Amino acid sequence: MRDERPTLLSPDPSDLPLLFEAGRLLVRHASLDEAMSPLLSLLADRADLAGGIAALAMTDEGEVRVAAVADPADAAMSGKRIELGVGLLGKTLASASAAFEGEGLAVPVVLGGTAVGALSFSRYAGGRDHALAVASAVAALAAEAIGLRRRLARAAALGDSGATSHVVPQAAEPLGVDDGWAPSAIVGRAAPMRELYSMMDRVAGTETTVLVSGESGTGKELVARALHERSGRAKAAFIAVNCAALPESVIESELFGHERGSFTGAQEQRRGRFELADGGTLFLDEVGELSQAVQAKLLRVLQEGEFQRVGGSVTLKVDVRVIAATNRDLEKEVAESRFRADLFWRLNVFPLRVPPLRERRSDIVLLADYFAEKHGRRSGKPILRISSPAIDLLMTYHWPGNVRELENCVERAVILSTDAVIHAYHLPPSLQSADSTGTGPASTLDASLARLERELLVEALKICRGNAAAAARRLGVTERRMGLALHRYGIDWRRFRTSM
Repeated sequence: MRDERPTLLSPDPSDLPLLFEAGRLLVRHASLDEAMSPLLSLLADRADLAGGIAALAMTDEGEVRVAAVADPADAAMSGKRIELGVGLLGKTLASASAAFEGEGLAVPVVLGGTAVGALSFSRYAGGRDHALAVASAVAALAAEAIGLRRRLARAAALGDSGATSHVVPQAAEPLGVDDGWAPSAIVGRAAPMRELYSMMDRVAGTETTVLVSGESGTGKELVARALHERSGRAKAAFIAVNCAALPESVIESELFGHERGSFTGAQEQRRGRFELADGGTLFLDEVGELSQAVQAKLLRVLQEGEFQRVGGSVTLKVDVRVIAATNRDLEKEVAESRFRADLFWRLNVFPLRVPPLRERRSDIVLLADYFAEKHGRRSGKPILRISSPAIDLLMTYHWPGNVRELENCVERAVILSTDAVIHAYHLPPSLQSADSTGTGPASTLDASLARLERELLVEALKICRGNAAAAARRLGVTERRMGLALHRYGIDWRRFRTSM
């Protein structure tokens, strides 16, 4: 068997952080195709390799096609087959060696002596040798990622490893999930998340209506998008509507559209979200916020697949899969007559619950690492590590805002960091502990209670102008107890007497 291990280079030490991030991108995504776009963006931002195009063949003897482009002007090239010997990419693939053309540069992705892909760049800044070295090192990392996926696929086919039978080169396991499918856009491998992925995998390919429940900030829209992308409607539109963000006066028009002149301000006919999502998926976020009138119309669309625009008389038919989400307890809403029972049962055909972050604490560090890389890349401040005290604070906090709150905290920390490290003192005050800030209790519980009791006695005497009996009644204690307390703390009630 031929050796498929790529030739790894010895990079310049100053390029190691960049190559480290590139390697993490290549193993994080479910398929190598998905990793190419962020990889090209990384090279453009950090290595001045602009106008990147990635072409890959993910099988041993497959066609090489364009997997990703960095410049939107080259979007038409996506998926295009590369002809050997034609153009800069074709020449590089044919020769399995780097090539320069004008200001352009291309390097092959070589595995087992064969070019299984190539990376090209229309422009590069800095020295030619440095650009070639960086691009070649990244290409070698890509070749290693392809080789790993092929070895996993062969092991699964031969049954000589613990890999599951569905592992294929195009879909290696992302982000450490042990078994089963997992969406590449969702970070998490805790047991509640693996259970969620399993349920998503079963329903994604069907036409069943799904109701996604979970607290605010848990990532319900990511779940909906993953269901769409894994369904037969993946190439059609995914339309998201936040029902809570739209006032009741316009939500009906937004969903179903309106005819010209149907109400004040309706200057022209407008298509609603159901029409825009025809053939695809409509995601109704915070569906529990809809009014009873809109709920009735939504029920008709779900049952009959037809509706009328606001102010219209023509019945329109659509083919839309609906995925709804809510952070409310809709069963309780139904019991209290705030949500239609018939609509609830129509939406709740296949319920999915997204666990809050406090139920998946093993994912906190994983998510923090992901967000640190994401926002570090955006701000041009690569984060190399999160300190142990910072990790301790992240792990002990209760996260009422879930993943969204965690991302905001990490983004803030990235902005404050000056040494490529997130420290505990970069995290918001709400996460800080007494130990991390040196603000632990300065006295015992008895001393603190005594101090509070004395303050309450003095305050009551001030209000009652030194009348100890009135102060006792105000505090709800007997005059005897009041007198004993004043004696114990050495408080002279006469000092608080004032004339009316």
